Amino acid sequence: MSGAAVLLARLRERGWTLGVAESLTGGALAADLVSVPGASATFLGAVVAYATPVKHSLLGVDAALLEERGPVDAEVAAQMADGVRLAVAVDGRVADVGIGTTGIAGPDSPDGQPVGTVHIGVVTPAARRSISFVFTGNREAIRRQAVDAAIEAALECAGE
Repeated sequence: MSGAAVLLARLRERGWTLGVAESLTGGALAADLVSVPGASATFLGAVVAYATPVKHSLLGVDAALLEERGPVDAEVAAQMADGVRLAVAVDGRVADVGIGTTGIAGPDSPDGQPVGTVHIGVVTPAARRSISFVFTGNREAIRRQAVDAAIEAALECAGE
């Protein structure tokens, strides 16, 4: 069973719903989730907030934080995860779990951080966590590793 299938099964067992906010992964995380039959029972939707201003306008990431630290930051990932819970709300009920991904897949770094820098934020009713990584490989490999890390981080948080 894929990591996405395990995550969705665990969330379904808990009665939790999921929203995803993606930057560097550009929809790849959502694509993994929707490849699982029955995903719609748990997965509400995703926002690809690739441009920095969209992280603020659509997900509510603090504008001062974005100005001070830039979009590739652990707290930005956590705020994206929290903000997407509201962005995908259904009938006034926010998603129970939010995942946020931000980072630099390369080939160049716009702000001097190493290519491969990735931050994953996860917010659940019981936890708020941000995990940072520096992955290696080409653009595609870094994005794939980020998707896998996001699923693993959500699995860990969903177990709490």
